[in-house]
Amino acid sequence: MNPITRSQFIKASATTIGTGMIVPHSHAANQAPNGKPHHTPRAKNVIWLFMRGGLSHMESFDPKPALNKYAGKTILETPYADVLHPDKFTDQRVVIVDDGNGKTRNKLYPMQVGSKRYGQCGVEISDWFSNIGSCADDIAFIRSMWTTDNNHGAQVQFHSGKHMLDPRAPTLGAWINYGLAPLNDKLPQFVNFGERAFDKRDGHYLGPAYDAVNLTVNPDEPLAYAKPALNVNKLHQNKGFDFVRELNELSERYHYPNDKVLQARSKSYVLAKSMQTAIPEIMNFDSESEETKKMYGLDNDVTRPFGQQLLAARRMAQKGVRVVQVMHGTGAAGSWDNHSGLKKGHSKLSKQVDLPTAGLLKDLKQRGMLEDTIVVFASEFGRTPGSQGSDGRDHHPTAFSVWMAGGGMKGGTIHGTTDELGYHAEENRHYVTDIHATILHQLGLQPNRMMAPGFQRLEKDFGQIIHDILT
Repeated sequence: MNPITRSQFIKASATTIGTGMIVPHSHAANQAPNGKPHHTPRAKNVIWLFMRGGLSHMESFDPKPALNKYAGKTILETPYADVLHPDKFTDQRVVIVDDGNGKTRNKLYPMQVGSKRYGQCGVEISDWFSNIGSCADDIAFIRSMWTTDNNHGAQVQFHSGKHMLDPRAPTLGAWINYGLAPLNDKLPQFVNFGERAFDKRDGHYLGPAYDAVNLTVNPDEPLAYAKPALNVNKLHQNKGFDFVRELNELSERYHYPNDKVLQARSKSYVLAKSMQTAIPEIMNFDSESEETKKMYGLDNDVTRPFGQQLLAARRMAQKGVRVVQVMHGTGAAGSWDNHSGLKKGHSKLSKQVDLPTAGLLKDLKQRGMLEDTIVVFASEFGRTPGSQGSDGRDHHPTAFSVWMAGGGMKGGTIHGTTDELGYHAEENRHYVTDIHATILHQLGLQPNRMMAPGFQRLEKDFGQIIHDILT
């Protein structure tokens, strides 16, 4: 047998470094995108709804009657003791050793709300999400999600596919922004409503030009610092913009030709100018009918804040914004992080989002927009079948639920399963980047071609397309 050379060894080793296989170099993969899809797309927009803190999958879209049957017993006292086998926890990577949260909770906690079946598909959903249940036949439910972070850095992981212990990487919204040309040059490709924590950037090595633009539902000031501090007439303002643009172009051409920060700043000035008019118009709901406003819950103090964001999201998608990200929940961890008082907390929070979310789906459908707009409803992980303290549930990364609708998703689909206690994803397990891969595919992008020149990605980073939920 011929001995292997040093160069052959290095080349072979480069394909298996890390936690997954590195994608081989190819001319296509290492070229910057040209803004065109790789194949015919089924969707053109994404509205991403994220429940920060960890929505309980058992009290939302994967009810588990066994929790009531064995309530108060330890897991070892049930027929399902094997869920605690060490081999089922090999994927976990702990950020904070001996943290007070993110632990196994052995004493089973009963369901805190009832449930029933909805639609022709017969999916069982908790009573806290009855309005979303009324749209069940338009939704693809994925009950077999898993991730590797047992703390709220899993929010970063869900959006980028990377664990908090890894270097920061672009989020899904940034990759879409990077890969596809704008649908409307007067609006940003990627916007965010609501609080973010742990990582507030998106572009990372792609550059700040691919970060989300943070907006609020306020026609007077939807974008911070976008309005002139002084009362300046339009002619003088335009001259000022033109002068700044010329200076930036000179700096880019002669002094800093490869400075991504300068390029992003120049792009942001041009975009900000057009947004001064375009964004306030989108945030002004006066042209919407009272029926539409009620559909989103704008007539109710509880549902109005989230409903306004979702109505703005629909109007943005309508005008050509590619990705609208809506974060629900305040504080660093997020409001859904109910380590205690789960019934009180989840009941309150679900009332804020259930009706507006269903309103969004119904509004998109009646306008014909659901055909090419993907709506995602997600959280960073689920919550433990066992109790934390007397009335809470802990972080739970080994099983949780996500759903998607529109843009070629197969409505009325129930995909994947968890065990009887909701402890582990079992059938058709999906890591978080499988959601990314599926969305990219529907937008006409091949996940394994979403790379930037000079940066390698692992196979796990690209995910696997979930073909079973696609029409």
